[in-house]
Amino acid sequence: MDSKQEIILLKKALERQKKARIQAEKILEIKSKELYDTSFHLKQANHKLESLLNKKTAALNGSFLDIIDPYVIMDLKANVINMNLSAKEFLGYDHTVEPVNLTQLVHKDYLDYTKESFQILIKAGTIKNYRAKIILKNKEERYVQINSSLIYDQDRKPIAAQGIIRDISQETEIKHLLAEQKKQLNIIVENSPLGIALTVKGKIIKANPSFCNLLGYSTNELKNQTIKDISEPVDSLDSTDKLVKMNDGEIDNFSCIRKYLRKDGSHLYAKTHISAVRNNQNEVEFQVTTIEDITKEMKAEEKLKASENRLSTLILNLQTGVLLENEDRKISLTNQLFCDLFQIPASPEQLIGADCVDAAEQNKSLFKNPDSFVARIEKILSDQVMVVSDELEMVDGRILERDYIPIFNNGEYKGHLWTYQDVTLSRNYNRTLEAQREKYSSIIANMNLGLIEVDNDDIIQMVNQSFCQMSAYSEQELLGKKAKEVINITDNTIINEKNQKRLEGKSDSYEIEVRDKNGSLKHWMISGAPRYNESGAIIGSIGIHLDITEQKLLQLEKLELVKELENSNKGLQEYAHIVSHDLKSPLRSIMALSTWMLEDYREVLDEAGQKNLQLMQDKIELMDNLISGILEYSTANSSNLVNSDIDLNCVVSDIIDSIYIPEHVTVAVPVKLPTVLADKTKIHQLFQNIIGNAVVHIEKEKGLVEVLCSETENYWQFTIKDNGVGIPEKYHTKIFEIFQSVGTNERSSGIGLSIVKKIVDRYNGRVWIDSQVGIGTNFHFTLQKIKNKQPVT
Repeated sequence: MDSKQEIILLKKALERQKKARIQAEKILEIKSKELYDTSFHLKQANHKLESLLNKKTAALNGSFLDIIDPYVIMDLKANVINMNLSAKEFLGYDHTVEPVNLTQLVHKDYLDYTKESFQILIKAGTIKNYRAKIILKNKEERYVQINSSLIYDQDRKPIAAQGIIRDISQETEIKHLLAEQKKQLNIIVENSPLGIALTVKGKIIKANPSFCNLLGYSTNELKNQTIKDISEPVDSLDSTDKLVKMNDGEIDNFSCIRKYLRKDGSHLYAKTHISAVRNNQNEVEFQVTTIEDITKEMKAEEKLKASENRLSTLILNLQTGVLLENEDRKISLTNQLFCDLFQIPASPEQLIGADCVDAAEQNKSLFKNPDSFVARIEKILSDQVMVVSDELEMVDGRILERDYIPIFNNGEYKGHLWTYQDVTLSRNYNRTLEAQREKYSSIIANMNLGLIEVDNDDIIQMVNQSFCQMSAYSEQELLGKKAKEVINITDNTIINEKNQKRLEGKSDSYEIEVRDKNGSLKHWMISGAPRYNESGAIIGSIGIHLDITEQKLLQLEKLELVKELENSNKGLQEYAHIVSHDLKSPLRSIMALSTWMLEDYREVLDEAGQKNLQLMQDKIELMDNLISGILEYSTANSSNLVNSDIDLNCVVSDIIDSIYIPEHVTVAVPVKLPTVLADKTKIHQLFQNIIGNAVVHIEKEKGLVEVLCSETENYWQFTIKDNGVGIPEKYHTKIFEIFQSVGTNERSSGIGLSIVKKIVDRYNGRVWIDSQVGIGTNFHFTLQKIKNKQPVT
């Protein structure tokens, strides 16, 4: 700013000071007249008071009704004898409630001055324009002017003093402001944390350091810029409207929130206060703009609003009835659930401000014990101590749980919070749970399974009667003892391993051998699991014990029997081979002799003799097949399966080449068959028996046998399809039994399909047929896929 502008500003400031001084002198003239009138009024009141001092308080109060200013009567020691309503309201004290001494209200800086003034009053009888700072009851400091005079008795002896008090705080502040205006302005402008700018016709002509620092501009950079150039109002319509009103003289100042652009391009939100400085024509000569950075506050306010909204939403939607009362027992906040719990037809918003003083009496009929309900509320409110889980039983059978929380602020009671929760289901559940607990406790105590609970150190915490009977120990002998030290376990390493698993939170079942108290060997099956407390921490384990001694003995006997059976089967297999050899040897001899006889005596034997020899050979062949079939059947389940990769195409081809197939029958493989992992001999027997059975039971002119295959995830499924005579439905299951056959074919031994079923069973498959007489038969069977080549027993 150049020197000319500074001179202009100083002249204008001096002119404003002169105007202010003239205005102050006018105020003083007016106040002097008021003091004169007040003095005159005091003289008149003095005569009245001489006779009224001895009257009752009520009558005395009545005589002050026409005095508007605070008016006080005190004794000669400054103790208040009486005061009017204006004095009570201004000072905050009521002499009828508590003793009041006016010297105690005087600020410590004015005590000496007050003593001197009081002495002048005693000597002169009156005092005018006593000015001092006093402290009101609410701790507020005020400047007052007092005109006072003595009150005399009939002997003209002073007996009291009266005074009218006038609040001159504002006048005093104006006086001080006028005296120190320039100094204060400099301090404010240069040292204020608020940004301050002086504008003329919207252009900035001066800005304090805080204003520059907030926006990042220098003083020179801000000159000749307008507030509009560097900011925009958050509410443009409201700000523009107020600015128009200021220019029209309707308002002298207003506040708004503006968004300012910093030099670095960032933004800040500032609370902006704009004040007009007017000239004699009431035109705006200057505008003083102060800005306060409220960016953080704005963000905090946004968060606070969001938080308040969330809290309000939370309270309104809580599954707990909420009732907040202030210190006067007026409702400050409630929610819908509270209204629902007590069947209140009004909304929560309509209840705000409602008086709850008589609510308990009005609603006691809702409770099972009405008088107790009312008495309990009165006691809680009287004690003002937190109450939790207070239970209330309603007439309709509901059970409510009530909490009471008193609210204090700096030790001052400000109200209380009630919360109500319907715990009917919970209480009923707890009762049911308790009944169930008693029920199952009785079951546990009497069940045949032994139950034991131990802590993490293996110390026995609980046992039931069955466990005591199993171990032959009494409950007293077990409780508090280390389990593995009392129970004689054959292998303690198992228990140590299982206890470690429990600590890891794992459950499992296992068998142990123990000796009971009497030394008897027992076998127990134990199911063990970790025990947890309410916090989810492992505090031990629980074990359910089943005495399997008898089953174990039976199992051992079974193993012995199985071993004996295996030996017996082995012997039978050997015997079957021997018998097969011994039976087949004479059959082969008979077959040879019959063949020789038929060849040697063909010319001698007649047709009947030759036919009989041929019939004998057929029967011998049938007998040989029967013996072979019985041998295969006896070994179908006995030998191990030696699995290897078997190409079924080769197997079927070998079978076609080796078995008798009538000339009118064709065996076809429409699709390529898979290579399976299986026992070669068993698979060959399986396919040969089914294919061989199919080809000999076709009487049509052109017979066809097809070998088909399909695949699932775990199985191969095969179908041997023919167009033969078919099998009646009543034989569909029976044909898989040994020595069962259908039809009159003498070449059938009745064993082949029973061998098929045994082999399929060994591969965990199944075999079945679907057939229609005269149309044909489909033999289906499945084989489980084997993952490795290990022998299967």
